[in-house]
Amino acid sequence: MDIAGSVWSFAAVVALLTITPGLDTALVLRTSLVAGRRPAWGVTLGIQLGTLIWGVLTAAGLSALLAASQPAYTALRWAGAAYLVWMGLRMVLARHDPQELPEQPQEVGFGKGFGRGLMTNLLNPKVGAFYVAMLPQFIPDEAPHAVMGLLLAGVHVAEGLVWSAALIGFASLMSGFLRSPRVRRFLDRLTGVVIVGFGVRLAVSE
Repeated sequence: MDIAGSVWSFAAVVALLTITPGLDTALVLRTSLVAGRRPAWGVTLGIQLGTLIWGVLTAAGLSALLAASQPAYTALRWAGAAYLVWMGLRMVLARHDPQELPEQPQEVGFGKGFGRGLMTNLLNPKVGAFYVAMLPQFIPDEAPHAVMGLLLAGVHVAEGLVWSAALIGFASLMSGFLRSPRVRRFLDRLTGVVIVGFGVRLAVSE
C-alpha cells in the first residue's frame, strides 16, 4: 500500500471511531451545552492535542514501551480511571439552586476546558494502545516512520476537530431549550454517570 492509500484507509478507520459515541463526544457536547462555545473549544483542542501527543509518542516508540510494561500501563490506567470517576462524580453530585442557576451558561473559561480535555486524553492508556496496534499497519515500509506517524495522527486530529465543530454547532442551535436550568441539571447528571461508567470500565479492563 502506498502513502496516499495508507492515509485514506486510516482516515476511514478513525472516522468511524470518531463519530462513535464515547467519552470525547460526551465531554464536548456537555461542555458546549452547559458552559458555552468557548469552553467547549477548549475541551476540543485539549483532546486533540492529547491525540497528537499519543501519535508522536507512538512514532517515537514510547507508547510501545508503555504497552510492553504492565506496571506502567496499570499505573496510568488507574490514574485515568480515578480522574474520570472524580470528574463524573463532581457532575453527578453538584448542587444546583433553581433560584441561582442562570438561564445563560456560565463561562468556565477556555483554559479550564483545555486542561480537562488534555488530561482526559493523556490519562487514557487505551488511546496509546490503539495507536500502537493501528499505526504500524498503515505505515508503508518505505515511508519514514516518525513523519508518517505524525501525519496519520494529524488526520485523526483533523477529523476530531470537524466532528467536535458539528457537536458544538448543534448545541448552539439547540441552546434555547437545552440550556434551561432543568435540562442543564439533567445533562450534568447524565454526563457524569457516563463519565463515571467510562472510568469504571477503564479500571476493570485489562
